[in-house]
Amino acid sequence: MLYRLFSSLSLKTPASLFRCIVHAMKPQVLFVLGGPGAGKGTQCAKIVEKYGYTHLSAGDLLRAERGRPGSQYGELIESYIRDGKIVPVKITISLLERAMDETMKENSEKNKFLIDGFPRNEDNLQGWNTNMDGKAEVKFVLFFDCSNEVCINRCLERGKSSGRSDDNKESLEKRIKTFLESTRPIIEQYQKVGKVRTVDASKSLDEVFAEVQKIFDKEG
Repeated sequence: MLYRLFSSLSLKTPASLFRCIVHAMKPQVLFVLGGPGAGKGTQCAKIVEKYGYTHLSAGDLLRAERGRPGSQYGELIESYIRDGKIVPVKITISLLERAMDETMKENSEKNKFLIDGFPRNEDNLQGWNTNMDGKAEVKFVLFFDCSNEVCINRCLERGKSSGRSDDNKESLEKRIKTFLESTRPIIEQYQKVGKVRTVDASKSLDEVFAEVQKIFDKEG
């Protein structure tokens, strides 16, 4: 992939060659945010199928690490998830960075990532800016917006078969409170710099994806 890229360009100096290598290898990231039950995971799966992104769910990575035998973070992650709280940022970023590195080592062309459920608060955002500055480029935030009532009903229905310990009414109320108090301000920060693309997630699955496609066909 890199050979083909270099062959198609007139690279005359070592500096331009270096810049090309860095750009080719740097992860291109979209943050995917929305309340619990907004349909982030379902829509990400469809984006992956149609547009070739790699989907990284912060929540799934944390749940997998929680269940990994011998994990030094397992019990801590479980307590945070059970209480609807946000896991310390260093843990989450280390898991995300590891997942991106592993994906790109397997295939250098797979450098486009959907990071689902992150950043969830100011600490997450500052942690990302501190640890990932120069390592990855955030293109924009894809925000799935729907009412609290819709989110709760979807999660309760999902909880009948998901087996997730946080798909219950008590945990959901805590998670939504956390989203409103901690995550919405992050979305608003990105809105101020024109880097949010909002989708009405209260519609049907196909109607939501039709809106998503308009965004990706234009700039994805």
